[in-house]
This record gives sequence, C-alpha cells and structure tokens, in this order.
Amino acid sequence: MIFRYTILYVDDVKTTLDFYRRAFGLETGFMDESGDYGELKTGDTKLSFSSTALMKRLGKSPAAADPKRPVFEVAFETSDVDAALKRAMDAGATLVMPTAKQHWGQTIAYVSDPNGILVEICTSVPSPG
Repeated sequence: MIFRYTILYVDDVKTTLDFYRRAFGLETGFMDESGDYGELKTGDTKLSFSSTALMKRLGKSPAAADPKRPVFEVAFETSDVDAALKRAMDAGATLVMPTAKQHWGQTIAYVSDPNGILVEICTSVPSPG
C-alpha cells in the first residue's frame, strides 16, 4: 500500500490551487471540469482539494479550517524559509508564526492559507550526529 493523496475541503478549489501556485510554486496536476476537485503536483503524493459543496452533496458536513485550533497542517520543506515565507505572504497567506530556529535544529515558520489551513514552511530535520 502507498500513501497517494490528502484531500482538504475548501469553498473554492480553483482559487485555492491558484494560491498554492503563487505562494509555493506548485503546479496543478488535475482540475475537474466541474471545479469541485483539483490536485497539485507534489511528488509521489498529491495535495488535493475538494469543494465543500461537493462534500455536502455526498452527505458530509465538513468543518472550516481554523489556524488557531488546527487538527492538521501541511508542511513544505525548503532551504530558505525566509524567502518562502515572503513569497507566501506576498501571495496572500496570513502570518501565524515568524521564522524561528527550533532546538532540534530545524527552522520553521507558519502561515495560514486563505481557507484557514495551517501551513508550515520548514527546513529539513537535521540528521543526528
């Protein structure tokens, strides 16, 4: 078995894909003609978005993301957190936590996307030793 994709629920899939393109340089891999589902290219695992309207039609009741009370986060690794943070902010992300070096050696920052989804921008975790 492989981990293929994560689907996040948003009101406007097309606008969300555009934000992630501008904020993080990701490319759209697929966009359903209905506008209710889209995927971003992120390597072997896809980051996908489905409209809350579609989920409601399927009998689900998705809750809105809340960066102050997150139940998940999306993380993007980069060698330059400050530059990636600036790009995300210029694209419309909201700052949640500025760049900070952690005691385990990783540098991280947090933003939320326009949907309230918490996004970590980070360096790789250093190898022990």
